Amino acid sequence: MINTPQASPDLADLRQQIDSIDQQLLSLVNQRARVAEQVGEVKKREGTPFFRPDRVAQVIQKIEAANPGPLKATHVSAIWREIMSACLALESPQRVAVLGPAGTFCEQAAVDYFGGAADLMYCANFDEVFHATAAGSAQYGVVGVENSTEGVVTRSLDMFLHTPCHVVGEVSLLIRHNLLRLSNSLDGIEVVVAHPQALAQCQGWLSKHLPHAERRPVDSNAEGARLASLNPSWAGLAGERAAQQFGLHTVAHAIQDEAYNRTRFAIICLPQTLAMPQATGKDSTSLIISVPNRPGAVHDLLVPLKTHGVSMTRFESRPARTGQWEYYFYIDLAGHPSEPHVAKALAELQGLCAFYKMLGAYPTPA
Repeated sequence: MINTPQASPDLADLRQQIDSIDQQLLSLVNQRARVAEQVGEVKKREGTPFFRPDRVAQVIQKIEAANPGPLKATHVSAIWREIMSACLALESPQRVAVLGPAGTFCEQAAVDYFGGAADLMYCANFDEVFHATAAGSAQYGVVGVENSTEGVVTRSLDMFLHTPCHVVGEVSLLIRHNLLRLSNSLDGIEVVVAHPQALAQCQGWLSKHLPHAERRPVDSNAEGARLASLNPSWAGLAGERAAQQFGLHTVAHAIQDEAYNRTRFAIICLPQTLAMPQATGKDSTSLIISVPNRPGAVHDLLVPLKTHGVSMTRFESRPARTGQWEYYFYIDLAGHPSEPHVAKALAELQGLCAFYKMLGAYPTPA
């Protein structure tokens, strides 16, 4: 017979207090949900968007500012994002295209942004995410755009040029690559299978510890983990979600060559799904532009930004594929087009461009 230890009177009293508070929280959360349902009915009648990233950002900023502790602000914001996600699902479930299969960092970025109540649609690659979003199969998409170690995701930049999708949000995710395998050992690994960026981000560790293993690229790290779950001599590079999804051992933890390894993901949609979010006071604006191929043209682009005090946070170039040595430039600016100084700089900048496309303006993640 097993003797269950009895709680002390003090502990029993504290547990009763927690149970009582839990009941109050449950009542209040459901009260909020009922109000959210009423909000959904109003939005339906008025034809306004159900999901508003600027509103989400404002609510979370307000909650974090009012938080007296002891909970950390990041934990409070995560709790509120889940509450808002669940309430939004009552108004209108959000279908979100992500890189699949289940267990990718892209999936994690989507959950971090939309909350766990989002309806995820898994795609084989980022091209499919763009196509699903542009075709309306999904209301939103999540695509990788830049890694702090390996630089931009060039295919995503190219797809922005050729699809009508624009950017309404951004997630910055800390990326830790784990070596995953059916057995909990480094012995006998013949192939390491993962996304090309992950293989590049872990090349130092792989060269030292698995110098003879083949490095085989696939469309996603989760796909690599799935394949590793089918072959005992293969290993994948992926996160904890993929390890749990496919029942794999973490043979080596966080093997990326750079400890501070982050990836930026863009939240995309059609303009008719959600127009440009309103300014929150902490925003980014993204553009694609090209200039005539003449001396000093790129330098001239910077003058309006300097004149009006607009900070440029990213500047990338991609070949225009015209055979004339022309380029498209991908630029991120600090600020929102509704701000007077940003509006003036953009107006002057557009006048200098042979091609100009506003990719979007959106709240900058904390």
